[in-house]
Amino acid sequence: MKLIEEKTFDKKNFAEEPLEKGEYEYCIFNNCDFLNTNLSDFKFTGCEFSGCNLSMAKLMKTAFSEVKFKDCKMLGLHFENCNPFGFSVSFYKCNLNHSSFYKIKMKNTLFQTCRLNEVDFTESDLTGCLFDNCDLVNAKFENTVLEKADFRTSFHYCLDPEMNRIKKAKFSINGIAGLLHKYDIEIEN
Repeated sequence: MKLIEEKTFDKKNFAEEPLEKGEYEYCIFNNCDFLNTNLSDFKFTGCEFSGCNLSMAKLMKTAFSEVKFKDCKMLGLHFENCNPFGFSVSFYKCNLNHSSFYKIKMKNTLFQTCRLNEVDFTESDLTGCLFDNCDLVNAKFENTVLEKADFRTSFHYCLDPEMNRIKKAKFSINGIAGLLHKYDIEIEN
């Protein structure tokens, strides 16, 4: 597999002209379009994706290690298909609606100012994750490890403390309704 190091890709449309399959280390992708592309078996290490559209990209055995996504549109991605070895990502101002992290170990992952509507976190290990100012409408948490996770500045989440491990997780008083939703009670200020 070809190794590509420290290269910057600006405004490339990989939906029309596919990215060459290989190992990408410390590369930067600025405003690139990966819509519906096949990134299966690619390796990305220490890379940064900024302003890219990765929606509906295929991620079979794709390796992401220490990869940052900033201002990216990432609709409908199936991260559970990625290579789990060394999986390490962070998200800043990304739209991850309808994506899935089913059964993924992603301890200490940062989600900052992200849209996470209808994202599936079922059976994931999110120990120590920070959800900073994230919109979690209809995000699915079932049998999810949320120990030491921080939801204090996030909103619209709804998770059942009896169906998830939430020891030492942090929530704000404003988000308490998201923990009591299943009881169909009214909470007033």
